[in-house]
Amino acid sequence: MKNTLGYKGFYASVYFSEEDNLLFGKIEGINDLVMFEGSSVTEIKQMFKIAVDDYIETCKRFKKPLLKSFKGSFNVRVKPEVHQRAALLATMKGISLNQLVQKAIEKELEAA
Repeated sequence: MKNTLGYKGFYASVYFSEEDNLLFGKIEGINDLVMFEGSSVTEIKQMFKIAVDDYIETCKRFKKPLLKSFKGSFNVRVKPEVHQRAALLATMKGISLNQLVQKAIEKELEAA
């Protein structure tokens, strides 16, 4: 993965601000906005860990779930030609389009 950090099952996206000459990040997959920053790779990693630990403590204190919950359904936008080809392939395999997409996602996740 590119530009991400992981710690205690939490992940963050990390970006560089040329204007401010610093790295900044955001914890992903949570219901709140938790950001952190640092002026070096070492510092951004340290600040991420501090942010995660603080977030875990805050959630415990307020009895909030740590991670965002997901319904298991989402909309996917693809080119009409891709939609058509995928629907045809699903039909040829005797499965639904949803099952085809689910299998493709699972295959990609296994490869990661």
